[in-house]
Amino acid sequence: MRTEMVALRDGVRLATDIHLPDGPGPWPVVLERTPYGRAGELAAAINARGYALVVQDCRGRGGSEGRFVKYLAEGADGADTCTWITEQAWCDGRICGIGLSYGAHAQAALGCLDPPGLVAQVLESGGFNDAWASGVRQGGAFELRQAVWAFQQAIQSPEAAADKLVSAALEAEDIRAWFTAWPWQQGTSPLRHLPHAEAALFDLLCQGTRDAFWKQVGLCAEGFHHRYSRADCVHVSSWFDPYVPTATGNYRGLSAAGRGRQRLVLGPWTHGEHSARVAGDVDFGPEAPVESWAGDWLDYQLRHFDAVTLGLPDPEPSVRVFVMGGGSGRRTAAGHLDHGGRWISAPDWPLPGAAPSVWHLHNDLRLDPQVPQERAMPLSYDFDPADPVPTIGGNFASLEPVAAPGSFDQVAGENFFGCRPPFLPLAARRDVLAFQTAPLAAPVQVVGPVEVELYVATDGPDTDFTAKLLDVYPPGEDYPRGYAMLLADTILRLRYAEDPGEPRMRVAGEVVRIRLLLPVANLFLPGHRIRLDVSSSNFPKFDVNPNTGEPEGVSRRRRVAVNTVFLDAARPSRVVLPVLPP
Repeated sequence: MRTEMVALRDGVRLATDIHLPDGPGPWPVVLERTPYGRAGELAAAINARGYALVVQDCRGRGGSEGRFVKYLAEGADGADTCTWITEQAWCDGRICGIGLSYGAHAQAALGCLDPPGLVAQVLESGGFNDAWASGVRQGGAFELRQAVWAFQQAIQSPEAAADKLVSAALEAEDIRAWFTAWPWQQGTSPLRHLPHAEAALFDLLCQGTRDAFWKQVGLCAEGFHHRYSRADCVHVSSWFDPYVPTATGNYRGLSAAGRGRQRLVLGPWTHGEHSARVAGDVDFGPEAPVESWAGDWLDYQLRHFDAVTLGLPDPEPSVRVFVMGGGSGRRTAAGHLDHGGRWISAPDWPLPGAAPSVWHLHNDLRLDPQVPQERAMPLSYDFDPADPVPTIGGNFASLEPVAAPGSFDQVAGENFFGCRPPFLPLAARRDVLAFQTAPLAAPVQVVGPVEVELYVATDGPDTDFTAKLLDVYPPGEDYPRGYAMLLADTILRLRYAEDPGEPRMRVAGEVVRIRLLLPVANLFLPGHRIRLDVSSSNFPKFDVNPNTGEPEGVSRRRRVAVNTVFLDAARPSRVVLPVLPP
């Protein structure tokens, strides 16, 4: 192994480790670009398969020069690195990219520029398809994991390492306590000790409108699918990871654009935890780890690269999806809900065999196929930004120690941020509308994007609406109150309902039709209920809308909003389930 400082087009040099196999070469190259340190622990296995390994610190991280520019520098820096690699005598002209989380973002960014040599990629839990729609913002709301990530990376930054006072100041801040003071103000936040890191966070926080900023390389692969590398790609995410829309969006977009062969893998894990069977408080069974079908994960990736570089047959299906559900519903020896699940394969996503099943929301909180009455009364609730609905699990990452991802019973508890005694089910809150089916008489297998269509109104200039899909267990010996298991959730900021590029403040009482998507794969067993929770906050997963209509990221005021969901025949709020025969 040797380290070189690779010069980019602007003269900045990036620390780059080169691990070469024995022998004369040249070899195909596996490239990883990361802000987390170039450990190179996989070098021996990769070299033994006949690949050189190149591991590079992103700009401004580790041993690399320059200032770290989150997301936006990775396209050009990665493309320059690919050019440099293909010019080296030890490279045979072919590059295979690997990346997890930020590393996947870096891979997708360089792929958008179609650099020389790139023939294959594995993008795991990252690689923004559209960071405004999911990943940095979601439906216009801001994902607060970005704030926690920024703070944690500031502690590990080269600037903190070089200045003991800055390091000590950051270490002294209690990030969990700071979330009780949200929204933060620039100059007085826990990042104030590192002003450029604070400014970078507020740049993202204040960029609410989906304008040219969000369409740059590094934030929006969607706009570059038509010119993306023709590399064969594997897109990997999981039900309790924030990047399911990213993986499915890139899989579909690159497939439609006719680029290289695309594959999709969706598991039941939290972010990057592909060897786990438990996510949050739920056990998905012995089949849940990716190794149950892929074997060793590195070997799976190298088999993918071998198929491309050696022209070997590749029998892998286009889509592998883990369908949650089917377990005993008992408490395991480790104390988790036994929900179970299994892997299925398919030729495409969404699955061609899934048929839409429409279920209407009714004002008695029923969820059933019956069309609502003509004059059915709407349901209204007060949404108080000072008392948001607490986050109890979900599909996010990098939010610890404030909140933990995964699936949990939707009941308040002392371990969840923002919960206070008495610890009651979230459905007991006045600002949560919990629509549910009768106990199911037969199994219902839902696989694909669940579409939630709501007719809503608010009495102010702006507000949010959230949706959660749950599998509700009946009472049993281990769970005498039942178990309301979270499957998926999302949010929409109402000012962006019609056109995210042209936000519009609302007129009090005007009815707006909104659409939210919840990708999921779950088998609802007989006796269970399908539940859809509608509300207006999910904190600290998302920032809380102050309901004032103020510009994003600078609000100091808040007001209680009266939010309404319409449920009549002319405005039939509903959920469309993609049902796959069991």
